[in-house]
Amino acid sequence: MLLIKGTIERVVFYNQANHYSVLRFRLRDNQIIAVVGLIPNPAAGKELELTGEYTSHPQYGKQFLVASHIERAPLEVVGIEKYLGSGLLKGVGPGTARRLVAHFGADTLKVLEYSPERLLEVPGIGEAKRAMLLKGFSGQREVQKAMVFLQGHGITPAFASRIYREYGADTEAAIRKNPYRLADDVFGIGFRTADKLARELGFLPEEPRRLAAGIRWCLREAENSGHCYLPLNVLEQQASEVLEVRPELIAPVVENLVQSKHLVRAVQGDETRIYRTPVYAAEVAVATKLRDLSRLPVPFLSESLELTLQAFTARHGIALVEAQREAIATALKHGVTVITGGPGTGKTTLVKALLHICDARQWTVYLAAPTGRAAKRLGEATGREAKTVHRLLEYTPQAEQSHFQRNEENPLRCDLLVLDESSMMDLSLMYHLLKAVPLGCRLVLVGDVDQLPPVGVGNVLRDIINTGLMPLVRLEVIFRQAKESLIIANAHRINRGEFPYLATNRRDFLFLAQDDPEKVVAQVLEIVQQRLPKLHRLHPILDIQVLTPMRRTITGVDNLNLLLQQALNPPSPGKAEVQTASGIFRLGDKVMQIRNNYTRLVYNGDVGSIVAIDGDDGEITVAYPERSVAYELTELSELTLAYASTVHKSQGSEYRAVVLPFTTQHYVMLQRNLLYTAITRARDLVVIVGSKKALAIAVKNAKVEQRYTGLATLLAQGWLL
Repeated sequence: MLLIKGTIERVVFYNQANHYSVLRFRLRDNQIIAVVGLIPNPAAGKELELTGEYTSHPQYGKQFLVASHIERAPLEVVGIEKYLGSGLLKGVGPGTARRLVAHFGADTLKVLEYSPERLLEVPGIGEAKRAMLLKGFSGQREVQKAMVFLQGHGITPAFASRIYREYGADTEAAIRKNPYRLADDVFGIGFRTADKLARELGFLPEEPRRLAAGIRWCLREAENSGHCYLPLNVLEQQASEVLEVRPELIAPVVENLVQSKHLVRAVQGDETRIYRTPVYAAEVAVATKLRDLSRLPVPFLSESLELTLQAFTARHGIALVEAQREAIATALKHGVTVITGGPGTGKTTLVKALLHICDARQWTVYLAAPTGRAAKRLGEATGREAKTVHRLLEYTPQAEQSHFQRNEENPLRCDLLVLDESSMMDLSLMYHLLKAVPLGCRLVLVGDVDQLPPVGVGNVLRDIINTGLMPLVRLEVIFRQAKESLIIANAHRINRGEFPYLATNRRDFLFLAQDDPEKVVAQVLEIVQQRLPKLHRLHPILDIQVLTPMRRTITGVDNLNLLLQQALNPPSPGKAEVQTASGIFRLGDKVMQIRNNYTRLVYNGDVGSIVAIDGDDGEITVAYPERSVAYELTELSELTLAYASTVHKSQGSEYRAVVLPFTTQHYVMLQRNLLYTAITRARDLVVIVGSKKALAIAVKNAKVEQRYTGLATLLAQGWLL
């Protein structure tokens, strides 16, 4: 076994589940090597002593395989620079950290602590900057004890900063009392990180607080996969594996959590369902409100409907088919109506006709959609204002009682509400929306149920349809103009389980056969960077979106983003960039928000571009369609590159062109509704690069992702009351 010492230069890959890491590691002689092994919470700037041996990987070459490691304080120059540049101190970013360390070297931290007047010796730091640094450092003195405690247990500076913001001066005491609360309270810190810290603090494997934390974590992980609950037997098995304890220890802890109201037990037939309490409450509330809206009679003037539709037809020159007329009549005389159909089946025309009728009756109508992108498309298609659900409900971060100002106590004032892209609505957002819908209002859910389920918890639209309790109209007639689009024609073929037409001479749908994943990647890069911009006059960043089924593999999101960033936005002198634990962000990069941030009003899946980078503070400004948002260095884990995206993340979006690598590497994700969703994101052009075999597998695989949801059951039970 060899002993090497140095500093983490860059985290290439990190699996939080098992701590497997791939690192670029700078040795004391400045040589950079590849390091692989189990290293919890690696971060740029950490000093490590590693014990292990050099190995040779057939694909990646020489690597140092870690057997054990010891973390050291950042005493060397490189480590101090990375530490200070992490964003922990307000006013100290990568640029300022670089200048400080260049001047003071290994004494930098001592100067900040004991001789702050010497900061004026550093070029570029004047009295104003020095005052800001001193204020920031002074504000951090209270933090220092917590930082030393946390980082001594392997918590990175970015996470340490988040933890301190959560607990303040009580950080160490709170964590020593119950370190497992970190997994509940702090975004990005999972159970395993909290568990490692707890074990170091002396908590035993069968400690009740540990078992309870592991159980809650399993339920949250299930929610991250879209489930509302887990069957008790499934939860027992998963929790025992995560906690590495006997399964029989789980049930008594679950019972205690049920008794303390942290969890809910619901029995349905032979199945015992275990929910986190807020999720169960949301399911019950959604089922109850849908029942109440559906049961309350609403006035309907059938005698004037035909005349109004004739006026609409004459004005717009649009003839409505029978299914559209049926949908309009149904929406007007029922409290809740579901209208579903694929692309080109006239959903937008139907909504426009519905608006015309409501205008004639002087009704108040709202148009809404789950995301800003979907709301913008709806507004453009109808010529009317369409809002995101959050804006419709007047979300206010500063509100003390509720995030949403519109609720049961302050409902919306409307006669009809059209919710487009309703297949994207998760349980939580539907819960908040329904709280604000007044009884007597007609709720029209418009969407394509054959698309992928929502990214969040639940499968609301499909559950509503599956009950058969509320009126449903399926639009299946493809209009003539839509039939001319091979994108739409192929979408419907795929949805029927038929193999798509693979043209080589069309301007709207192209298939390029390629079985070798490495050659697929090369072709994708060439198509995005050169072919489509040249032949179709498409902007490679603004107009083209690469979609792929998975994050991993050579044709996955992570690898494609790195290659596309290098191809479309390479480094250049004077172009600002910032190094993070997950990679580099550069001025001009296309980025995506990957979690809901209700304070900044940006949401999971929002895409923007980096328009400013403060080299001193490491602050990044991202321009989104509706607003610009500034991120501190410690908040950059909320962002990821977005030149390539998963198909799931693309829901509700529309792009001029979609480039889709589709290979058998993605075997576990090759499903009909995924392929269908991917190609229906394109407005003008789809280019598929991959194998016919992968397409055939996806088209034949009609299996819909099964989620543990109880909404359909609750609706059926509530209907009988």
